Amino acid sequence: MPSAFSPARTVVFRLHWALGLTAGLVLALMGLTGALMSYEEAITAFANRDRIQISAAQDRPPLTPSALAARIEAQLPGQRVSALTLSRDPAQSAVARFARDRAGGRPSPVYADPTEGTVLGPVRLEAFFATVRNLHRWLLLPGEGKGWGRTITGACAIALLVFLGNGLYLRWPGRHRWRVWLRPNLTRPGRARWWSLHAVAGTWLLPVYAVSALSGLWWSYDWYRAGATWLLTGQALPARAAERAPGGKPPDGNIPEGTPAIDSAWAEFSATRTASVATLNLPGPEAAAIRIRWYAPDSNLRNEATYDARTGAPLTDKRAADAALGPRLADNMLEVHRGRFFGAPVALVFCLAALALPGFFATGLTLYLLRRWVGRRRVPGRASRPAEVSVQG
Repeated sequence: MPSAFSPARTVVFRLHWALGLTAGLVLALMGLTGALMSYEEAITAFANRDRIQISAAQDRPPLTPSALAARIEAQLPGQRVSALTLSRDPAQSAVARFARDRAGGRPSPVYADPTEGTVLGPVRLEAFFATVRNLHRWLLLPGEGKGWGRTITGACAIALLVFLGNGLYLRWPGRHRWRVWLRPNLTRPGRARWWSLHAVAGTWLLPVYAVSALSGLWWSYDWYRAGATWLLTGQALPARAAERAPGGKPPDGNIPEGTPAIDSAWAEFSATRTASVATLNLPGPEAAAIRIRWYAPDSNLRNEATYDARTGAPLTDKRAADAALGPRLADNMLEVHRGRFFGAPVALVFCLAALALPGFFATGLTLYLLRRWVGRRRVPGRASRPAEVSVQG
């Protein structure tokens, strides 16, 4: 290491490229898969556009959730509907998801006519995006969320935070002109050009990567999720609604006797809320509550309502618009991770930042190889200031 680097900067510099050659490759893969997942819904909708729209559906009333699930199950023997995603648009089909089979597998979700219950076909690209999600979360390694893959991706999220910290440290010499910090100098030759591009792009995207890494750790470590939940909400990590719901108020007297609880819950939900899309979880025999997650029109923030699984009576009603910032972040961490929490333009920036991660790995590898190549050609005993230092801002 040339003498231009102090001992502390030498350690930080070597840590930076050591992590770049290891964790950087995994982060590049996570960036590509994350960018795909950013627009999974839009891509899936385009691939299934012929199955999403229902012709003349406006002339027929929709089936109740219990009737719709029963008709779908009758066409697909041996499969039990576990969730229905229903749209406010009467011309849009419903999506049915199924419980796991005896072998532990989960059948592919299907589109269905919400007014007749006719199965229109499986959701195209579902298997593809399931593979992309598994690659993003645990690198397709055995054990899924309980195996080494989750540990590796979590460690790489921490490595990304280390990248941001030591990269900023390496960019902090005596000069602080904004042009050096925020505009790459592509006219310089060799390593100086690559370093300028690498460092300036990293400076611009530092806030995005910080949010992505901090939110990504939410799914990597249970202790982190518990701590972040306490920090954001002031409360311990809650149990699932189906496990904590002790029972509800007496059912509404206007609901006909004998109406299935799930239909009673859906009737109350539809009468009191305006949802663009809602996912209704059909409870199993051991569940205490029915959960409905829904989105208001023109909003990317998730709301949730729960109902008693025996009576359909309301239990809880959590709305993002009524929550403080901390609980809103905790309840919508996936949207924070994808950038949608901050609006569509920011979500696009998050997607582009994810696509840039392979570029950071490529430019970092190029800098490393050029440095090694120049080191072999250097005259013994002659110290030269590395190009990286001369262009740091």
